[in-house]
Amino acid sequence: MSKMTNIMALNGNEAIAEAMKQINPDVVASYPITPQTIIVERFSEFVSDGLVDTEFLAAESEHSAMSSCIGAAAAGGRTMTATSSQGFALMLEMLYIASSMRLPIVMAVANRALSGPINIHCDHSDSMSGRDSGWIQIYSENVQEAYDNIIQAIRISENKDVRLPVMVCMDGFTTSHCVERVEILDETSVKNFVGEYEMHNSLLDIEHPVTYGPIALQDYYFEHKRQLLDAMDHAITVIENTSEEFEKLSGRKYGLVEAYNMDEAEIAIIVIGSTAGTVKSFIDGSGNNKLGLLKIRSFRPFPIKEITNKLKNCRAVAVLDRALSPGSLGGPLFTEVRSAFYDEQTKPIILSYIYGLGGRDTTTNMISQVYQDLESTIKTGKTGKLVNYLGLRGE
Repeated sequence: MSKMTNIMALNGNEAIAEAMKQINPDVVASYPITPQTIIVERFSEFVSDGLVDTEFLAAESEHSAMSSCIGAAAAGGRTMTATSSQGFALMLEMLYIASSMRLPIVMAVANRALSGPINIHCDHSDSMSGRDSGWIQIYSENVQEAYDNIIQAIRISENKDVRLPVMVCMDGFTTSHCVERVEILDETSVKNFVGEYEMHNSLLDIEHPVTYGPIALQDYYFEHKRQLLDAMDHAITVIENTSEEFEKLSGRKYGLVEAYNMDEAEIAIIVIGSTAGTVKSFIDGSGNNKLGLLKIRSFRPFPIKEITNKLKNCRAVAVLDRALSPGSLGGPLFTEVRSAFYDEQTKPIILSYIYGLGGRDTTTNMISQVYQDLESTIKTGKTGKLVNYLGLRGE
């Protein structure tokens, strides 16, 4: 733990706003939408009170907010925003523009189900709809991690070998609105960690003119996208290195994934977000060292080597998805994990579970059932249904 730490009781939105205050970005452009509204609402108070030097733009829509962020970032400003659900969907067009221009924008996402039917509670359908947009995606289990991830995201996105936008996701209401104990670093430490923003190829540098948003047809479009893939590959190492440096500052250890009780585990659950805490609670209460958890922190870039290495001794694995992928076999995380093991000589049985859509509670009893299913699969050698649904009426 840093010697200069302030303990506060904050919800996830407030913690992210606090991190943004300490980062003191040049521009924040946003549009309010439940459940992220508190982030920009609180940050606007910091602006009004003169606690930051940020230019705050209250845009007319999320599409306009991301368009403003793109313009500000291209001009040379450290730029941040936040959104959820339908707002995320409305700005989706511009997410591709931001990544293709290699602009290091950092955006907080309070995950919320996409309509319809209309729903304001958590699942991951919003951010998962942008999984191929070229944005790095980092997910937070709790309020502390949301605060820490925002600070690290600045360093990751601005790294010269990456130069990609980053979204930091947390579960709507479960994390965004629940108050937890948070260790807040002192402002000087945060400022030193993120450093001064060094803009490359500023649109306003008239001595070295550049073009943003050019047309690239058959001649150069392919090569342009290939460079983006290289940047995403570089992000694997940058995320790990940034996590190591942040651990020296805060005492809190992060990485691409978190392995929990995995040393002797024979069966494991893979999950993203706050449900990892529910799984940890069940494991702790069971006293069974054969039950493990692998929490995915970085979904983009997808940490293939880390996942296969951590699960190589498991006999059966359940992948929990809080999002649908209609027409596909299982959820988006399941298909990624299953693909990761394709070339492995030794691989576990892998089952898909869809859970928690629209904010439906996920209980330890449900987690218990998943582990029981995995144990039964090992004993009988029969997988049963490959794709399963937790807590769904009629199943």
